[in-house]
Amino acid sequence: MCSVLTVDLARVAFARFAVPDPTAPERTRTGADVWTGEECQIGFAATQIVPSWTARTPPGSWIEIEVRARTAQGRLTKWYVMGRWSEHGDPRTSVPGQGDEDGDVAVDTFVARRPVVAYQVRVSRHGGGARVTGLGVMASALPRTPVVPSAAGVAEPVELAVPRHSQHEHAGHHTRYDGGGANWCSPASVAMVLGFWGRGPDPGELDWVGDGDPAPVVDHAAAGTYDDSYQGTGNWPFNVAYAGRYGLAGFVTRLRSATELEAFVRAGIPVITSQSFKTHELPGSCYTTNGHILVVTGFTAEGDVVVNDPAAPCDAEVRRVYPRAAFEHVWLRSSGSGGIVYVLHPPETPLPPCTNGNW
Repeated sequence: MCSVLTVDLARVAFARFAVPDPTAPERTRTGADVWTGEECQIGFAATQIVPSWTARTPPGSWIEIEVRARTAQGRLTKWYVMGRWSEHGDPRTSVPGQGDEDGDVAVDTFVARRPVVAYQVRVSRHGGGARVTGLGVMASALPRTPVVPSAAGVAEPVELAVPRHSQHEHAGHHTRYDGGGANWCSPASVAMVLGFWGRGPDPGELDWVGDGDPAPVVDHAAAGTYDDSYQGTGNWPFNVAYAGRYGLAGFVTRLRSATELEAFVRAGIPVITSQSFKTHELPGSCYTTNGHILVVTGFTAEGDVVVNDPAAPCDAEVRRVYPRAAFEHVWLRSSGSGGIVYVLHPPETPLPPCTNGNW
C-alpha cells in the first residue's frame, strides 16, 4: 500500500512503499519472489519517474525494480526495468534498450514520451534472503519557466561537520570503475555522508583497495555503486542503495529551493545534490561540468550555500561557499537535474516537516 504525501505546486510527488518480506508471494517462471504495489495516483501529468531503494541481498541473491505507468489517456504501459541490484555486484546494472512509444529508461529515470498520471512498482527478489528495507518513488514534471531564486531568511549560520574527500585524490585508482577518481563525484559524496553518520565499510572490507590510499572508503563506494551497463558510478538509486548497506535510510527526490535544502541541514541532515554548469555560472567553482554531485553541508548568515565539493583538487580545498542564487540556478533548472537530491540519514533521525509532497 502506498502512502502519498500532499502534491506540491512544483509538480513533484514522492511516495513510500512498504515491501513485506515474502510469505506466500507470487512466483514468476524463473522462481523469483514478486511483490506488486497498488496503482498510485500522481495527482498531475508527470513526465519522469525515479524509484530508489535500500535492500539487503545475501551472497547469491539480488532484486529487480520495475515500474509501469498509466498514460493520461488511461492506457497502461509495459513494465520497465529500473535496475537490477545486488550489494555484491552480481548483478548491479541498469537496463538499456527499453524504449517504445510510451517512454524509455535513461539509466535511472523513466522518461515518458506521453504524460503519465499513475504508476505501479514491482519488486522481484531472486535467490534466498533478499529483502527490501526501503522503497520510494518520485514522479515529477519539470517546469518550463526559469528558476526564481528563493529569498534568504534571517538566521544563524549553520554548518555540519561532514568529512571532506576530493575525488581527484583518487585519480588513476581502480580505473575499471569509471576511470578512477576523475569521475567519482557521486561515490565521494556518499562516502562523505556515510562518514558524517559514523557508518561505512569495516577495515576488513577495504583490504583490496591497496596501501597508500588517502581515503579507501571512496574507492569502496565507487566499486559498490558501479553500474555495469552505464559503466559509471553516478546511478542515483544505486548510490542510495549502497548507503543502505550500512544502515542508512535514503531516497532520491527533487527539492524546489535552497529553502528546502536549508531545512534539511538545520535538521542535522547533509544533502547530496546534482547539478551541471559552466564555470562562469557558479562563481568559485573554477570548472565546467555536464553533471556533478556534491554535498550541501551548511548555510552562511547571508544565506549562501556551504558545500563539500569533491571536484576540488585536494581534500584541503573541498569546503567551498557558493552564492545562493547561482547555486539554485544551476541545480534547479530543467536543463540540469531539476533539483535532484539524495537524502541519506539514520532511520531514527527525523526529516524536517514536509508540506509540498516531495519527501
